[in-house]
Amino acid sequence: MAQSSSPSNVQRAKEALGSRLREIRQDSGMTARALAAAAGWHESKTSRIENGRTLPSDADIRVWTRLCRAEEWNADLIATARGIEGMYVEWRRLERGGLKRVQESVRPLFEGTLRFRFYQSWVVPGLLQTADYTRAVLATAVALRGAPDDVDAAVAVRMERQRVLHSGRQQFAMLVEEWVLRTVIGDSRVMAGQLDHLIAVASLPAVSLGVIPMGIERGDAWPTESFCVFDDARVTVELVSASLTVTQPREVTEYVRTFKELSGAAVYGAAARDLITAAIDALG
Repeated sequence: MAQSSSPSNVQRAKEALGSRLREIRQDSGMTARALAAAAGWHESKTSRIENGRTLPSDADIRVWTRLCRAEEWNADLIATARGIEGMYVEWRRLERGGLKRVQESVRPLFEGTLRFRFYQSWVVPGLLQTADYTRAVLATAVALRGAPDDVDAAVAVRMERQRVLHSGRQQFAMLVEEWVLRTVIGDSRVMAGQLDHLIAVASLPAVSLGVIPMGIERGDAWPTESFCVFDDARVTVELVSASLTVTQPREVTEYVRTFKELSGAAVYGAAARDLITAAIDALG
């Protein structure tokens, strides 16, 4: 699902959207000239959109589907158009303004979401991290990607964001692979503190924590890239070099389905605590 942010791939995405709009127009029996006349714009605009030279606005898409009697496609087409140039953002470009800025940029999303579904195959989910663990994770971004070193300020923002866990109106379903518990971030002291914190935070009324054990038969619940589902409207996916934002309803549905499959492979409650405790014991 990831799309490159290079100009050539953005152009291909525009062309794909244009082709879909052309198909909708042709299926309706309208010519490009007739659609342009009915929409009140120049015929060349229709051509530019269909050939991927112009990205249609939300209003353009609504007019197009209304005239072609295909309004059931509005949500998907608008989400696709909005996402073409903005859904794939390079970490380095985000981090150029500082790690604190990256953390602050998602505050409205976290405050406005009611249902969170997080799957982590790399690290402990940010909302469940201790300050020391977060500091170690963000320090890696500074070391490997040359981000500005404002780690302490960024840690403070992330810790403040965790107050949503206690809002009383939001629900959090968290899934982690067992190897996340076994991967030492920072040092043994930091990791032990993080694992102790996981046991404590899993007892919060709003939090469901599932751990997918190593060595089980997983069926269709294959490990995948880490992702977060915000309500049923948006997904963010963590890649090595970028953050991918998915808003197209059909693609969001795929991630919701994947989360459900992964949830079925996880253990909860006492069984999850046993795996966390075993990881603490393994630290010595």
